[in-house]
Amino acid sequence: MVNQKQKFIYTFSCHEDEISLCQLEMRSLFGFHTGTNILESSVQINPSRSPFIKERIDIIYKADCLDDLVQKVSGYQAEKTFKVIVIEHSQATDLQKIGFEQRRKIEREIGLQLSGQVDLQNPDQLFAVIKVKDHWVFGYYTKSESIWLFHQKKPNNYSTALSTRVARAVVNIAVPTIADKKVIDPCCGAGTVMIEALSIGIDIVGSDLNPLVTRPARENIAHFGYKAKVLLRDIRDVTESYDVAIIDMPYNLCSVLEPETQLEMLKSARGFAGKVVIITTETIDPLIERAGFTIADRCVAKKGSFSRQILVCC
Repeated sequence: MVNQKQKFIYTFSCHEDEISLCQLEMRSLFGFHTGTNILESSVQINPSRSPFIKERIDIIYKADCLDDLVQKVSGYQAEKTFKVIVIEHSQATDLQKIGFEQRRKIEREIGLQLSGQVDLQNPDQLFAVIKVKDHWVFGYYTKSESIWLFHQKKPNNYSTALSTRVARAVVNIAVPTIADKKVIDPCCGAGTVMIEALSIGIDIVGSDLNPLVTRPARENIAHFGYKAKVLLRDIRDVTESYDVAIIDMPYNLCSVLEPETQLEMLKSARGFAGKVVIITTETIDPLIERAGFTIADRCVAKKGSFSRQILVCC
């Protein structure tokens, strides 16, 4: 039966220029990255939370070979109508790959061992079989939904804003554990980061010193049915305390900042947040250190020739 300490398998999908960002998200959510597109952990996360997680399998049985797995699942009671699917992750070697006919055969063989009603068209429950390295796994299957993709269709968009996919990963990096966390986006722009945070269930407020973006940010947030404060305020005027701040440093032609102004912003953040995730298009490590931060982790998010540094600071 299920182990006393439940284990989960996650598979990931990312483009080559997103590997660094995906791995930082893995480290933040699970405490480590595997260097592959598959990960096993005792941490349970809704796969739809991440833009890179494809699916989660809640492990019920493990076996060294398929025949042993068939024996283990024999008689397992499915409480809902069900279907069995075989998952082949992208890191499988040529020797591990399973052909279409073989996958269908395994699905039938496992399905026949379960007690319950099969429904191949519209099942209430999916079970998955996956081969991971040298063992086979059977468990409950949950597929990720690309919620971030839906958020691209907001009323107000700006060319310099983070993509919703990157914004969602940044939120996970900044706030891996949601409970009781107070978060601020003090340079919120059109609210892209805020929308991703709110959709995950994070308590976040936003502010910006530019009156031309605070109203659109409120409209974008309301468009998706979320509620949050968006204040017209300079980051240097924040007085409340927060667990985490997410700061996308202004960088477009209308927001060129002198190093001393950037330093003032960072020093202010040091005063109101215990942890800060900084997104920057230029190297500002010396300023971050002068503001009193230690850079605990980092990655680069690329889009073609354009790149952003994402720095986890404490």
